[in-house]
Amino acid sequence: MKLLLVEDSERLQRSLSTGLRKQGFTVDQAFDGEAALAFIAITQYDAIILDLMLPKIDGLTVLSKLRNDGGDCHVLILSTNDQTADRIRGLDLGADDYLVKPFSFEELISRLRALNRRRAGIKNPVVEVDGVRLDTVARQVEFTEKPINLTPQEFRLLEFLMLRRGRVFSHDQLIDQLYDANNYVTRNAVEAHISSLRKRMKAAGAPKLVETRRGFGYLIE
Repeated sequence: MKLLLVEDSERLQRSLSTGLRKQGFTVDQAFDGEAALAFIAITQYDAIILDLMLPKIDGLTVLSKLRNDGGDCHVLILSTNDQTADRIRGLDLGADDYLVKPFSFEELISRLRALNRRRAGIKNPVVEVDGVRLDTVARQVEFTEKPINLTPQEFRLLEFLMLRRGRVFSHDQLIDQLYDANNYVTRNAVEAHISSLRKRMKAAGAPKLVETRRGFGYLIE
């Protein structure tokens, strides 16, 4: 899940981005509303975690511009204000969820995963394709009730394609969605991760799942 974390507190940015990456999310970081809009203009995100009290351009203005420009990614607002009127205003402007500071990190993760399932059009946290079961909450994969041990990057790749099965993604699209903007990743690295994922699946006796469409990219049927 590709996230944009918009928060002006360096301490909270550092804490959240580290925790989110450990949980398997891909995270870009913006410290003010102007930078957030610049990121949004060039990158497609699954969700935006948006603080409201931001320098340069406030969070509600960022949200309003995003929706007015046709942006449909999920937005989860973080705010110190728990007044009902402010929550209503944020939701009416197009936010999908609203979390009041201070908050539980575990609750934030749960809400983000729920938004991710909503975006993929599913409700069950366990996704199954050809007998391969992927638990988006426990971060586990199994086949015939036996676990398949994957690296974090292999898991992100499999999860991304399973949640979007039937759609073809090019090397560049996978790089954009599965890696942070500040990490330089080559097409060879993507191919290496796909190759290692296929080998682990084969070793477990599981179906290949990830198919290649030559000249176009990769998909799960």
